[in-house]
Amino acid sequence: MAYFLKKSNYKKGTYLQIYESFYDPERKGGAHRSYKALGYVHELQAKGIEDPIAFYQEEVIKLNQDLNAAKNANKARQISDDSPEKLIGYFPLKNINDRLSVKKYIDLMQTATDFRFNVFDMMSSLVYARLVHPCSKAKTYEEVIPKLFDTYDYSLNQLYDGLEYIGCEYEKIIEIYNHQIGQMYSFHTSHTYFDCTNFYFEIDREDDFRRKGPSKENRKDPIVGMGLLLDANQIPMGMKLYPGNESEKPILRNIIDDLKKRNSISGKTIQVADKGLNCAENIIHALKSGDGYIFSKSVKLLPETEVTWVLLDNDYRDVTDKNGNLLYRIKECVDDFTYTVTDSEGKKRKVQLPEKRVATFNPKLAEKQRLEIKKQVEKAISLKTAKAKKSEYGDCAKYVTFITTDKKGNETDGAVKAVLNEDVINKSLKLAGYNLLVSSETKMSATEIYSAYHNLWRIEESFRIMKSQLDARPVYLQKEDTITGHFLICYLAVLLTRLLQFKVLKNEYCSEELFDFIHDFRVAKISDKKYINLTRATSFIKEFASLTGLPLTSYFLSDGEIKKVLSHRF
Repeated sequence: MAYFLKKSNYKKGTYLQIYESFYDPERKGGAHRSYKALGYVHELQAKGIEDPIAFYQEEVIKLNQDLNAAKNANKARQISDDSPEKLIGYFPLKNINDRLSVKKYIDLMQTATDFRFNVFDMMSSLVYARLVHPCSKAKTYEEVIPKLFDTYDYSLNQLYDGLEYIGCEYEKIIEIYNHQIGQMYSFHTSHTYFDCTNFYFEIDREDDFRRKGPSKENRKDPIVGMGLLLDANQIPMGMKLYPGNESEKPILRNIIDDLKKRNSISGKTIQVADKGLNCAENIIHALKSGDGYIFSKSVKLLPETEVTWVLLDNDYRDVTDKNGNLLYRIKECVDDFTYTVTDSEGKKRKVQLPEKRVATFNPKLAEKQRLEIKKQVEKAISLKTAKAKKSEYGDCAKYVTFITTDKKGNETDGAVKAVLNEDVINKSLKLAGYNLLVSSETKMSATEIYSAYHNLWRIEESFRIMKSQLDARPVYLQKEDTITGHFLICYLAVLLTRLLQFKVLKNEYCSEELFDFIHDFRVAKISDKKYINLTRATSFIKEFASLTGLPLTSYFLSDGEIKKVLSHRF
């Protein structure tokens, strides 16, 4: 649990509340609730509080200090193993982690430090704890790690020291994991998938690392950006953290260059990314590096001639499922397309590149987008009738033209009048369901390009896992290296889960089934050598028990059976 200052912007002004974060067992993840309502900033200023935000931020800091003091009354106490309940759902991940033999390399790294605890064991315990019960580091230490079946010996202060260390060395640690995964499973780098997201911090002031920028969650708090790279089988290969105010587009080039160098990846890689990373510089860089690319391109931003081609019904062919139901329609063309690039001297020049362009139409997506457009237009009409301010239109502002008029309708510098932009509305409705993919791979079939691009959702799922299942944000840590260490723990949790999902279980089960098992599977000790299984039986557990031959559905479990579960080799 931790406290933070929540600032809500309303018409009346900025309203302040102190919120507390906590673990919600129903959601199986982090949640927030109001701890104390404070009032509007201007009202608090009227009461004599000059800077209410700074004033109550100090109160939040004091609350968190008191909370930590209560939890750490005995700082010298080492982690105990006296909890009767044991969380063992992490055992498949522990098995994979142990088999990768990463420990020997991180143990060698540690010889350059004076730590009196094992860094790999500390790091692994944080990964397992984040998987079974994500929460703050203090709560993890006090409540979660003692419930892991394996025992770990380090203090809370050592935890923070270790977290800072692995954050400083996170690129080396990822490199070690990649090397060992390459030895045991191998990466498939014919395609690589890349995307970015960001994570917010409940702080008011920026620093060199946490900066305000475009937030994926529409937050005004300082953020840190994360780029994530996956191989063709959607196994994470690397992450890159960057200040929240930096552009995402150069990150693609930097992380791919770095990872190819660190992991000795040679040969052609087809870079697959969303339209947000589609720019001439990334395309040219990929080609200069001997790579290829598949990018999405917004149909709305295409030249009129290309829009006309996309909308022409000729040459489209239907793609159906095994029952003959229409999935999408697709067509392709190969031609030379012009890009404007800036050279090293800052001069712009035009280059022509041969590309395959793949246009698709998805009827279900079209229906969904048209419904959303109609909702936005209806909202715009409602706001127009209510004579709302321009700032109140939000997303629906794109369907409105704002002009200044006087009472006679003549343009002035006065009141703002909203007028529906029928051209934009009609164009949006017309283009609903259409998408365009651009690729350097002119000999690759249209359906292969489409399939490769649509596996990009695995990255989005990985980000969602970090933000929901692993409760990676908001982050309350302060030091840059410690923050990076926190995200490394989340990254490794996703990595091990993906290896289990794709390499061990051959993609037979979805992420939700795996995380439900990892979160829920637990036992309680009833005597020296006997346990009872507290886990509700599910179809996944039954199938997993059958697959592994482990007594996962038994009610009574001996100490030997528990050890057999934890040491099982897949």
